[in-house]
Amino acid sequence: MLSRIADSLFWIGRYVERADGTARIVDVLRLQLLEDPAADEQTACTMVLRGIMGYDEVGEVDYEGTSRTLVFDTANPNSVTGSWHAARENARRARETVSTEMWEAINTTYHRFNSFTRGPATQHHLGWVRERSALVDGLADTTMSHDDAWDFLVLGRALERADMTARLVATGASDFGPGWGSVLASCGAQQAMLRTMRGVVTDRTAAAFLTLDRRFPRSVIAALREAEERLTVLSPDKDRVGFSDEARRILGQARTSLEFSNPDRVLHDLPDRMQEVQQAVVDASDAIGARYFMSAPVQEWTGEIL
Repeated sequence: MLSRIADSLFWIGRYVERADGTARIVDVLRLQLLEDPAADEQTACTMVLRGIMGYDEVGEVDYEGTSRTLVFDTANPNSVTGSWHAARENARRARETVSTEMWEAINTTYHRFNSFTRGPATQHHLGWVRERSALVDGLADTTMSHDDAWDFLVLGRALERADMTARLVATGASDFGPGWGSVLASCGAQQAMLRTMRGVVTDRTAAAFLTLDRRFPRSVIAALREAEERLTVLSPDKDRVGFSDEARRILGQARTSLEFSNPDRVLHDLPDRMQEVQQAVVDASDAIGARYFMSAPVQEWTGEIL
């Protein structure tokens, strides 16, 4: 497979999941402000923009301004609109590899979302983004051959999911964050957790479910494991000592540091642990790019020296 096609597929997976994850984070903020009239809007929005999404210069901001930045800002590649635009551009570059149904879903989503009325993000905006992201994921899984192309797409999706779930968990662990019930609902994990824990929901069990549960596909552990599995399929390990795949080593260390640590210790240091996961995703993404997507320099022809 050409490196540029693999690169585009990897980023399709990341950007579609980023649109979904960003919509979920904004939805947690929306639910927090609706359910808690005493919540300080300025503090909650600043926490999301600076503490969770990593924006340095925030200033005075309210929910409408946060919606504008994270949902509707076309110049922001990390906003929902910017993510769908980037996903569409990458799908256009890999048009001969992605299925027709998947291309049509991404293209339609981009154009239709741009036609929505701008303003404070509502349940209609955010719920529609989640539904369309699920549609694209489902079409990728059911209309593409599960070969290297699909592996790169799912690899990108798994990395971004680990990052976004870590950010959502960090909001729940924050002193100024929403309740864990809102975080669970935005992750689509409320019913799954109620069934798993048989109705016993506490802050500790909610945090543990989203972070350490091996069977819930949106948990941090499950997303990291999925990314590792895709890397293993793309480059089966033949080394007798160590790992030649730097990205797999980074993700393996991040996963095992969570999975094999005492759960109480993980949950006690949850914000720091989630920051470590986010950094591992960044480092692994760089390692994947260096291994699979680096193109050779363009050959330049010069005149013959006589």
